[in-house]
Amino acid sequence: MKKAELKNFANADEVREFPKGRLELVKIGGATVGRATFEPGWRWSTSLQPIAKTKSCEAPHFQYHVSGILKIVMDDGTELLAKPGDVSNLPSGHDAWVVGDEPAVVVDFQGMIDYAKSR
Repeated sequence: MKKAELKNFANADEVREFPKGRLELVKIGGATVGRATFEPGWRWSTSLQPIAKTKSCEAPHFQYHVSGILKIVMDDGTELLAKPGDVSNLPSGHDAWVVGDEPAVVVDFQGMIDYAKSR
């Protein structure tokens, strides 16, 4: 029988730091949920591409945007501007960066298991 669980990102199961950002992971209910904080000046292609070693971000994301603004450009040219309160579903193949001077915080329910992990 399953039991109730409660976790908090303040006591994350794992924390990964990367240039101009941080990822906190909690494992709950058989899933991994990530909270990422991207500081002003963060961009996937400069902060994480050297870690991922791929042309663009290959992690799919299903995420809730808590604060800040992220510009997302898909490999097919589709452009999105994700703001607080938005929910985005992003397939593999994109770049993203923080717009403005406020950190962008997202809670991701899908693509953070291998995010910011050396290959």
